[in-house]
Amino acid sequence: MKELLLIRYGEIALKGKNISVFQKKFTKNIKKAVANIEEVSVIDNYGRVYVEHLKEDFDRVVSAVTKVFGVVSVSPAIRVDNDIEKIKLAALEEVRRLMVEEGAKTFKIETRRTNKGFPYKTPEINQMVGGFVNQSIEELKVDVNNPDILLTLEIRNHTFMFSKRIKGLGGMPYGSAGKGMLLLSGGIDSPVAGYLMARRGLELGAVHFHSYPFTSERALEKVIDLAKKLTDYTINIKIHSINILEIQKAISEHCPSEEMTIISRVFMMKIAEKIATKMDCKCLITGENLGQVASQTMEGLTVTNSLVAMPVLRPLIAYDKVEIIEIAKQIDTFDISILPYEDCCTVFLPKRVVTKPRLEKIEASIALLDVEGLIERAIELQEVIIVSEGEVLELKSE
Repeated sequence: MKELLLIRYGEIALKGKNISVFQKKFTKNIKKAVANIEEVSVIDNYGRVYVEHLKEDFDRVVSAVTKVFGVVSVSPAIRVDNDIEKIKLAALEEVRRLMVEEGAKTFKIETRRTNKGFPYKTPEINQMVGGFVNQSIEELKVDVNNPDILLTLEIRNHTFMFSKRIKGLGGMPYGSAGKGMLLLSGGIDSPVAGYLMARRGLELGAVHFHSYPFTSERALEKVIDLAKKLTDYTINIKIHSINILEIQKAISEHCPSEEMTIISRVFMMKIAEKIATKMDCKCLITGENLGQVASQTMEGLTVTNSLVAMPVLRPLIAYDKVEIIEIAKQIDTFDISILPYEDCCTVFLPKRVVTKPRLEKIEASIALLDVEGLIERAIELQEVIIVSEGEVLELKSE
């Protein structure tokens, strides 16, 4: 006989007339998450989603489902017919099981009755079921404030009975907010930024910039490993790997050296925007954080914002580094991010960096370059890496 996992969502319930769109996406994502587990059924039923699974697959199912954005919590549950005598007997059996497993000495019955056709009201159900359990197990006492066992009954088309809640990630269903293009470096910040926006429902694509052969293949492998970690939550990610060495050489030759970092950043944003438009993305996502490094001053961010038309989302803008590292550890990207492989930002790094760039000066410097030609050649020579469920499916030029 299959066991049952009850899944709850939170914020989706606040949606108005279009709630069904979010519910369908939510259920679809759960089905994708458990697709590789045999004999699993996902049931969407009046504001609740249930997963039926084999007993031996419990840990795998819970691990998969709790990584689905939108899941607030899950509970192993028992399903009983809406018959008060059957409910009483099932509750007694469940409490006895929990007493043995947990050494419980006190209990409480809590009921949620969404099925108004059920003939007993909530206080009556609590009294009838709780009284039956109490009379049947003399050594077990009722404690309404801090019980060892809190057995919850949900009266719907069936009665669902559970005592544990396993926390999920919350957020909104992945893909329900459209698509965004993540500028994915090998550092700590950008994978966290991608994770946070995915948690808000944005489907992620990614652009990675390198300066091969000045940067090594290990640096690209590091980025692919970070993307693999993100696919624990997104299922798959397409990475557009772009070599900007020609661009950096042109900047070094024609522009003031102190502007190298900010102008390189402008080119990255412009290239990412071009790819994002082609991939039907509606925004760019970066791991930028106000004041963290020289290019992330208010003036620097203003310059990069002004030179692209697409909205730029910066979910880490007000985080401090300790908070970012904490999330990186939670999503298991931190140890990869701190591996000492160089990135393109270290190439042609000037001794002095402009920290308060003026838009008109940067525009004047950029005007000295063949902007469109440099961008087009970089995009033409891109490599595309498709990462799905922690595996590289494809590596090709595009």
